[in-house]
Formats: sequence, C-alpha cells, structure tokens
Amino acid sequence: MSGFVTFISAGPGDPELMTLKGAARLREADVVLYDDLASGAILDLARPGANLVAVGKRAGRPSTKQHHVNRLLVDYAATGARVVRLKSGDAGIFGRLEEELETLREAGIGYEIIPGVTSACVAAAQAGIPLTRRHTSRRVQFITGADVTGKLPQNLNWAALADPEATTVVYMGRRTFPVLAAKLIDHGLAPTTPALFAESLGRADERLVRTTIAELADELARGGAASTAAVILFGALAGDYPS
Repeated sequence: MSGFVTFISAGPGDPELMTLKGAARLREADVVLYDDLASGAILDLARPGANLVAVGKRAGRPSTKQHHVNRLLVDYAATGARVVRLKSGDAGIFGRLEEELETLREAGIGYEIIPGVTSACVAAAQAGIPLTRRHTSRRVQFITGADVTGKLPQNLNWAALADPEATTVVYMGRRTFPVLAAKLIDHGLAPTTPALFAESLGRADERLVRTTIAELADELARGGAASTAAVILFGALAGDYPS
C-alpha cells in the first residue's frame, strides 16, 4: 500500500503547544482523523480541502468504536492518501495507540509517531510547580483511573501509589478518584496529601483546584457526571506553591 499514517500528538488543547513537526504534518495531510479533544482551533492548521473525520471517544457519551477507527485508517491509507491520526495530549500515554499501530502493521502500512505534550506536564506548568524534586519527589508515575469497563483497575500497585515521596498523575480518574483515594488512605497515604485537579487544560474554561486527596474525593463524589477532560496530580509537590 502506498498510503502513510502520521500519528500526531496535539497536546491538551492549546494549538501553540503542538510541536512544529506535528503542525507541519497536519498542514500536509489529505485526511485527518481527529479525537474530540484534538479539535477546535487545532483543526484550523489543516490545509483547506483536507477531509476532516471525527472519530472521538468520550466516557459516558456515544463514541466511535475502536475497530471502526482502525478500519478507517487502513481504508484511507489504501487510497494513497497522507493520513493524520490526531490525538490529544501525547498519543503514547493512555491514547489507545497500540491497537491502531498493530492494525497498520498487519496491513503493511507505514507510519510515524510524533510525540506531544501530555496533560500532566501542562497541569504542573499551569500550576507553577515541577513534577520532580531531587530530595522529595524523585519519581513520577502516570496511571489510568479507568479500565475498559470505566471502573478503577484492580491490579494497581498500592504500595507505589501510596508513596508520599512520589508525584502521581491520574488520567481519566474523575469518576473513580473517590474509590482510589479511599484505598490510598487505607494503604497509609495521609488524607491531607496535597492534590491538584486540572480540567479543560489549554482551553478558555481551564480550571485548577488545589486541595487534598480527601477533600477532592468528597468533591468529586458529590459532583456527578461531567464532560470535560481532567487530570489529577497528588503528592508533596501538588500543593507546594501558591496559585
């Protein structure tokens, strides 16, 4: 097959956070398959006449099935088109990248992966904090708060997650954080451990909330469903600097 697929990591929403290489490939694309969170102003970078195809996935809302996205990638590439798969954040971090790569490899279609800025880094930067510090936070760990069923994964490393000297980032954890926090406290993490809740990063309605794991768990348990994307950081550095 003569087509080619470029996986572009768009960052969390602000077009200026996309890499120059990603923006250049987007301007060259014939077809752009984009996620909900990689839309809006970012799509203005696509060339006029490019075929823009929405293939978003959002928890609790009608979403494009993964097997259909895989099929579209193969079908468009088979025409010889320059195809871009536009993903939010960094595609390699909880971005369902593996399934799509495997499909392309099986079909004999070439691809490249352009990394991007993940929401953990943006949340920390917007809050004015680092993710690491030499003596108090020498490890950063990224976890998903939801398995394929939308529930908290059962095989998490609780000893590592309850380590007060690590910075922990929870992706897709808005719904499950109350359960996660309760288990962390059961495993010895102090309820007063600082937490940072960041939603709609890089967008006009961006919101940062500095709190503790116990208080955040209570707030999220009362809050009900929400459609905005959020990331949660906790550990000593999460509350280190004033807003």
